[in-house]
Amino acid sequence: MGANGIREFIKWYYPQLKKEGLIVDVRSNGGGNVSRMLIERLRRKLLAAQFPRTSEEPNLYPDGVFIGPMVCLLNENSSSDGDIFPAMFREAGLGPLIGKRSWGGVVGITNRGTLVDGGIVNVPEFGFTNAKGDWIIEGYGVDPDIPVENDPKSVIQGKDPQLERAVTELLNKLKTKPTVWPKRAPDPVKAK
Repeated sequence: MGANGIREFIKWYYPQLKKEGLIVDVRSNGGGNVSRMLIERLRRKLLAAQFPRTSEEPNLYPDGVFIGPMVCLLNENSSSDGDIFPAMFREAGLGPLIGKRSWGGVVGITNRGTLVDGGIVNVPEFGFTNAKGDWIIEGYGVDPDIPVENDPKSVIQGKDPQLERAVTELLNKLKTKPTVWPKRAPDPVKAK
């Protein structure tokens, strides 16, 4: 959830725009301060489409809109902005949260200087509330909508029950509501 993370998001998100569904994985995300930029991109809604003269494939409006279902994976090591992201993913109505309750530490800190021994002094300064002004997340975390444990036996066997459940959720959503791209209408006739 920092500069490197937003670059990776941009690198990986835009090539996925024509996929039918999207899994956003913030498990073990240690935080930062870019979740608001990710949520802004993910919550874009399709408003229109533009068709080139010689193509059946639309350009969606706004740019970078994802029109399929989404889910978010979180776990007990999702912390700070990694806590905030799944909470705001849910608040924005983007899809269900799958995994384990997040860590629960979202009070932001500011570096107040380096000590003689090379250590630093961090001061907690930025608390987090919902839109009504209620303090949220700190000291508790974010509960998943669908709790799934990645038990040690499964992990040792190379399995990922949380990811498998996310795939199952998306496939079930696509059965009931397939992702449909706008179709080109017949060309208008402007001659009288």
